[in-house]
Amino acid sequence: MKKIALLTALLILAACSGSGKGPPRNLDDACSMKSQRPGWFKAMDKTERKWGVPTPVQMSTIYHESRFVPNAKTQYRFALGVIPMGRQSSATGYAQAIDSTWDWYKSEAGGFGARRSNYADSVDFIGWYMNKTEKRNGVSKFDMYNQYLAYHDGHTGYARGTYRKKSWLLRVANDAEARAIMYQNQLRTCGG
Repeated sequence: MKKIALLTALLILAACSGSGKGPPRNLDDACSMKSQRPGWFKAMDKTERKWGVPTPVQMSTIYHESRFVPNAKTQYRFALGVIPMGRQSSATGYAQAIDSTWDWYKSEAGGFGARRSNYADSVDFIGWYMNKTEKRNGVSKFDMYNQYLAYHDGHTGYARGTYRKKSWLLRVANDAEARAIMYQNQLRTCGG
């Protein structure tokens, strides 16, 4: 009986100790992230080769969308400040893709089994979406600022300039651009 209790305790401890599914320890250090999650970097390299979206742009997008949390969801909305009215949107996963856009991606590029909680699928989605942004909106895949605005407001919203009335979004796009530059500079020093 003691062996079963000990084994159960060890399994629970192992499950809680960080299986590599959550975010890396230091999201401000690309080299540290690369050493902790080498598979992520292989996936981003594949996305860069396939879609032409640089790894630092992919990383900055995921940082600002989910902070590298695989099952991230949008916040709840509340009526009268206390009555839950559901989530702000259907966005979920690393890339915070909404249901309709994820379904579009799956039908065009991602395949039936693609999951928003899978890092490789999420960065492939980002590559696919930003590739479409370049074709539809003329935004370079290296232009983190405008790519982020189009990612957040959608291709049509970006074309209409809906982001111009969202000062908070313009600040986040500036932060996303700065983070992409930071990741790019860091990756140069650690062989990325």
